[in-house]
Amino acid sequence: MDPPRKVPTIADLEALPSGVKGEIIDGVMYTMTRPRGRHQRMERVVSSRIGDPFDDGRDGPGGWWILPEPGIELPNTPEIAPDVAGWRRERLLELPADAPIRVVPDWVCEILSPTTRRHNVLIKKPYYASVGVPHHWLVDLEAKMVTAYRLERGLWVELGVWGDERDARIEPFDAVALDVASWWL
Repeated sequence: MDPPRKVPTIADLEALPSGVKGEIIDGVMYTMTRPRGRHQRMERVVSSRIGDPFDDGRDGPGGWWILPEPGIELPNTPEIAPDVAGWRRERLLELPADAPIRVVPDWVCEILSPTTRRHNVLIKKPYYASVGVPHHWLVDLEAKMVTAYRLERGLWVELGVWGDERDARIEPFDAVALDVASWWL
Protein backbone atom coordinates (compact mmCIF):
# COMPACT_ATOMS: atom_id res chain seq x y z
CA MET A 1 0.00 0.00 0.00
CA ASP A 2 1.30 3.44 -0.92
CA PRO A 3 1.98 5.91 1.89
CA PRO A 4 -0.48 8.81 2.09
CA ARG A 5 0.41 11.65 -0.24
CA LYS A 6 1.61 14.83 1.48
CA VAL A 7 -0.70 17.74 0.71
CA PRO A 8 1.42 20.65 -0.57
CA THR A 9 1.30 23.96 1.25
CA ILE A 10 2.26 27.58 0.69
CA ALA A 11 5.50 26.78 2.55
CA ASP A 12 6.33 24.26 -0.20
CA LEU A 13 5.88 27.01 -2.79
CA GLU A 14 8.03 29.41 -0.80
CA ALA A 15 10.80 26.79 -0.64
CA LEU A 16 11.10 26.54 -4.43
CA PRO A 17 14.43 27.67 -5.87
CA SER A 18 14.68 31.05 -7.58
CA GLY A 19 13.66 30.87 -11.21
CA VAL A 20 10.95 28.31 -10.41
CA LYS A 21 7.31 29.23 -9.92
CA GLY A 22 4.62 26.99 -8.50
CA GLU A 23 0.90 26.67 -8.02
CA ILE A 24 -1.21 24.32 -5.96
CA ILE A 25 -4.35 23.31 -7.84
CA ASP A 26 -6.80 20.80 -6.38
CA GLY A 27 -4.19 19.64 -3.88
CA VAL A 28 -1.40 19.07 -6.44
CA MET A 29 1.69 21.26 -6.70
CA TYR A 30 2.81 22.16 -10.22
CA THR A 31 6.13 23.82 -10.92
CA MET A 32 7.61 25.49 -14.00
CA THR A 33 10.33 27.95 -14.85
CA ARG A 34 9.45 31.58 -14.31
CA PRO A 35 8.23 33.37 -17.43
CA ARG A 36 10.82 35.26 -19.42
CA GLY A 37 10.83 38.52 -21.36
CA ARG A 38 8.24 37.97 -24.11
CA HIS A 39 5.81 36.33 -21.70
CA GLN A 40 6.26 39.08 -19.11
CA ARG A 41 5.84 41.78 -21.75
CA MET A 42 2.55 40.23 -22.88
CA GLU A 43 1.30 40.17 -19.27
CA ARG A 44 1.99 43.90 -19.12
CA VAL A 45 0.36 44.55 -22.51
CA VAL A 46 -2.84 42.65 -21.68
CA SER A 47 -2.99 44.18 -18.17
CA SER A 48 -2.63 47.72 -19.46
CA ARG A 49 -4.79 47.45 -22.60
CA ILE A 50 -7.65 45.92 -20.60
CA GLY A 51 -6.88 47.77 -17.37
CA ASP A 52 -6.87 51.30 -18.79
CA PRO A 53 -10.53 51.30 -19.90
CA PHE A 54 -11.96 48.71 -17.50
CA ASP A 55 -9.99 49.15 -14.26
CA ASP A 56 -8.92 52.80 -14.51
CA GLY A 57 -11.96 53.88 -16.55
CA ARG A 58 -9.81 55.69 -19.17
CA ASP A 59 -11.85 55.78 -22.40
CA GLY A 60 -13.96 52.92 -21.08
CA PRO A 61 -16.64 51.96 -18.60
CA GLY A 62 -14.47 51.01 -15.58
CA GLY A 63 -16.08 48.67 -13.05
CA TRP A 64 -13.33 46.02 -12.91
CA TRP A 65 -10.21 45.12 -10.97
CA ILE A 66 -7.54 43.93 -13.47
CA LEU A 67 -4.43 42.36 -11.92
CA PRO A 68 -1.33 40.62 -13.30
CA GLU A 69 -0.45 37.36 -11.51
CA PRO A 70 -2.83 37.79 -8.57
CA GLY A 71 -2.57 35.37 -5.69
CA ILE A 72 -5.92 33.58 -5.57
CA GLU A 73 -6.94 31.10 -2.86
CA LEU A 74 -9.91 28.84 -3.52
CA PRO A 75 -11.04 25.61 -1.81
CA ASN A 76 -8.32 22.91 -2.08
CA THR A 77 -6.29 25.42 -4.11
CA PRO A 78 -4.30 27.68 -1.79
CA GLU A 79 -2.36 29.32 -4.62
CA ILE A 80 -3.24 29.84 -8.24
CA ALA A 81 -2.03 32.80 -10.24
CA PRO A 82 -3.42 33.41 -13.72
CA ASP A 83 -1.17 35.58 -15.85
CA VAL A 84 -3.88 38.27 -15.74
CA ALA A 85 -7.29 38.16 -14.04
CA GLY A 86 -10.25 40.44 -13.57
CA TRP A 87 -13.14 40.82 -11.15
CA ARG A 88 -16.23 42.92 -11.55
CA ARG A 89 -16.22 45.38 -8.68
CA GLU A 90 -19.78 44.54 -7.69
CA ARG A 91 -18.52 41.01 -6.86
CA LEU A 92 -15.18 41.99 -5.31
CA LEU A 93 -15.88 45.26 -3.53
CA GLU A 94 -12.28 45.95 -2.58
CA LEU A 95 -8.90 44.34 -3.03
CA PRO A 96 -7.58 42.60 0.09
CA ALA A 97 -4.64 44.48 1.61
CA ASP A 98 -2.53 41.58 2.91
CA ALA A 99 -4.45 38.44 2.01
CA PRO A 100 -5.05 36.38 -1.09
CA ILE A 101 -8.17 37.00 -3.13
CA ARG A 102 -10.78 34.37 -2.26
CA VAL A 103 -13.35 35.23 -4.95
CA VAL A 104 -13.45 33.36 -8.27
CA PRO A 105 -12.37 35.74 -11.06
CA ASP A 106 -14.86 36.87 -13.71
CA TRP A 107 -12.13 36.61 -16.36
CA VAL A 108 -8.73 34.98 -16.60
CA CYS A 109 -6.08 35.29 -19.27
CA GLU A 110 -3.25 32.81 -19.67
CA ILE A 111 -0.29 33.46 -21.94
CA LEU A 112 0.91 30.41 -23.78
CA SER A 113 4.64 30.04 -24.12
CA PRO A 114 6.71 26.89 -24.64
CA THR A 115 7.09 26.29 -20.89
CA THR A 116 3.45 27.04 -19.93
CA ARG A 117 1.31 25.85 -22.87
CA ARG A 118 0.66 22.28 -21.67
CA HIS A 119 -0.04 23.31 -18.06
CA ASN A 120 -2.35 26.16 -19.04
CA VAL A 121 -4.41 24.06 -21.45
CA LEU A 122 -4.51 20.67 -19.71
CA ILE A 123 -4.57 21.69 -16.02
CA LYS A 124 -5.66 25.29 -15.59
CA LYS A 125 -8.31 25.59 -18.30
CA PRO A 126 -10.41 22.67 -16.91
CA TYR A 127 -9.82 23.94 -13.37
CA TYR A 128 -11.17 27.38 -14.26
CA ALA A 129 -14.29 25.73 -15.69
CA SER A 130 -14.73 23.60 -12.57
CA VAL A 131 -14.72 26.66 -10.27
CA GLY A 132 -17.01 28.69 -12.54
CA VAL A 133 -14.79 31.37 -14.13
CA PRO A 134 -17.18 32.86 -16.75
CA HIS A 135 -14.58 34.07 -19.29
CA HIS A 136 -11.17 32.71 -20.28
CA TRP A 137 -8.64 33.96 -22.82
CA LEU A 138 -5.58 32.17 -24.15
CA VAL A 139 -2.94 34.44 -25.67
CA ASP A 140 -0.64 32.42 -27.91
CA LEU A 141 2.74 34.14 -28.29
CA GLU A 142 3.98 31.87 -31.09
CA ALA A 143 0.81 32.05 -33.21
CA LYS A 144 0.18 35.73 -32.32
CA MET A 145 -3.48 35.19 -31.52
CA VAL A 146 -6.04 35.49 -28.75
CA THR A 147 -8.69 32.80 -28.32
CA ALA A 148 -11.63 33.73 -26.09
CA TYR A 149 -14.03 31.36 -24.34
CA ARG A 150 -17.24 31.74 -22.35
CA LEU A 151 -18.34 29.13 -19.81
CA GLU A 152 -21.76 27.69 -20.60
CA ARG A 153 -23.21 24.86 -18.49
CA GLY A 154 -19.73 23.91 -17.29
CA LEU A 155 -18.15 23.76 -20.75
CA TRP A 156 -15.96 26.26 -22.61
CA VAL A 157 -17.55 27.68 -25.76
CA GLU A 158 -15.08 29.30 -28.14
CA LEU A 159 -16.15 32.85 -28.97
CA GLY A 160 -13.52 33.52 -31.61
CA VAL A 161 -9.88 34.00 -32.45
CA TRP A 162 -8.23 37.37 -33.02
CA GLY A 163 -4.73 38.26 -34.19
CA ASP A 164 -4.51 41.09 -36.73
CA GLU A 165 -7.62 43.07 -35.76
CA ARG A 166 -7.27 46.71 -34.80
CA ASP A 167 -10.82 46.91 -33.46
CA ALA A 168 -11.50 43.55 -31.80
CA ARG A 169 -14.49 43.39 -29.48
CA ILE A 170 -13.85 40.43 -27.21
CA GLU A 171 -16.10 39.36 -24.32
CA PRO A 172 -16.27 40.33 -21.53
CA PHE A 173 -14.55 43.53 -22.65
CA ASP A 174 -16.48 44.06 -25.87
CA ALA A 175 -17.59 47.57 -24.81
CA VAL A 176 -14.19 48.81 -26.04
CA ALA A 177 -12.42 47.99 -29.32
CA LEU A 178 -8.99 46.44 -28.69
CA ASP A 179 -6.06 46.87 -31.08
CA VAL A 180 -4.91 43.25 -30.85
CA ALA A 181 -2.60 43.67 -33.85
CA SER A 182 -0.40 46.02 -31.78
CA TRP A 183 0.13 43.41 -29.06
CA TRP A 184 2.66 41.43 -31.09
CA LEU A 185 5.27 44.16 -31.66
